[in-house]
Amino acid sequence: MDIEKQKVQQAFAQFSTLKNDYNVVISGIGRENTAKALMNLPEHDLCVLLGFGAVIGQENVLPKQLRLGKPVEITACSLYGYQGELFENGRLIVESARTNLPCLTSLTSDKFVKTTHLTTGTIVNMEDYTFMFLKKPQDFIIRIVSDFLPHATEIDFFKEVEQISFYEAIKAIEEVDF
Repeated sequence: MDIEKQKVQQAFAQFSTLKNDYNVVISGIGRENTAKALMNLPEHDLCVLLGFGAVIGQENVLPKQLRLGKPVEITACSLYGYQGELFENGRLIVESARTNLPCLTSLTSDKFVKTTHLTTGTIVNMEDYTFMFLKKPQDFIIRIVSDFLPHATEIDFFKEVEQISFYEAIKAIEEVDF
């Protein structure tokens, strides 16, 4: 999303120098857009899927490191809701952590998911499994907590994420040796 690209660029501007060179690519929303973007990336040493993610649970009872705007690394992904297609309810993919950020599991689905049946602290999205399936071994995912599921009331997503900074996420990427 454009807002995620803006947040990344704002975070870059907060550093006096960056040890890495970055090329920000917007993949779009959903598994197909993610797959197309990954297959068409320019040559690179490391690819990080960085963007917002909704977490299961109520913010006031989650640990401080899972509060609004906090970055987390996705180290396990599962898939739900795909039938007869490339990934049909794919197996769990587990990776080693690359950063010092808290690590969470991600559930990728494009179907309605009853969040009451999911483990608190799970990230829900539409892209992570595709990325984990197609990525190179050194690549990883960082999600910024954007909202909490289930929503007690309807939210305005863009208003919710307005004050969120990606600085901590970029700092974590800068600290990775690759």
